[in-house]
Amino acid sequence: MTLKVLYRDDRLVAIDKPTGLLVHRSDLDRHETRFAVQELRDQIGRAVWPVHRLDKGTSGILLFALDAETAGLLGGQFERGEVAKQYLAVVRGLPDLEGKIDHPLGRMSDEYGYRSNSDLPQPAVTRYRRLATAELPHRVDLYPTSRYALVELAPLSGRRHQLRRHMKHIAHPIIGDATHGKGRHNRLFQELFGCHRLLLAAIRLGFRHPDDGRAVVLSAPPSPDFTDCIRQLGWENQILA
Repeated sequence: MTLKVLYRDDRLVAIDKPTGLLVHRSDLDRHETRFAVQELRDQIGRAVWPVHRLDKGTSGILLFALDAETAGLLGGQFERGEVAKQYLAVVRGLPDLEGKIDHPLGRMSDEYGYRSNSDLPQPAVTRYRRLATAELPHRVDLYPTSRYALVELAPLSGRRHQLRRHMKHIAHPIIGDATHGKGRHNRLFQELFGCHRLLLAAIRLGFRHPDDGRAVVLSAPPSPDFTDCIRQLGWENQILA
């Protein structure tokens, strides 16, 4: 595997993580043998520190530091909510044109086995915007057709599985989500479009450079497997580069 490098300087490197690749080794996914940390380290020939995580099924921008000090500085920006994050997702149903989901999330183990330090639900806020819709002539639930939407998601906090859990909370789960989604809709996308992935992609990331505080904005279009599904739904003009 050769990872696509989106940005690199003396302190940072960002890649376009493919779906299905864990960021690092997981006790809950012991059979996996390939990880972004290991692959990138071998590819560039030096140690790397991930400063945030993406779920295994999520593709898109993943940022690493090239030394521990930089990792701490960038990690602080993520913890304080100073990093601007933007995602694309395909969801079931037709959400409002735009909205804000302000719904605290309880602790949970993620695929790395990590849990929150608190038993109490933590504040979590996500903004969303509907970009496109489609209605397919296939009965999945109660109705003779099934509706789907392409949405832009901006998490204002960083809780585990926040986007997946928030979209489930408003009854518009992300397609391909085996944990928080709907199996019948996931299977329809597999049958119609050959789509066997979580349709969630990190497409934009904005932060302050740890050297001088200058704004850095990274962007990446959705990966080809995501784009192919969007094209079949007639949404290719809505993809943000």
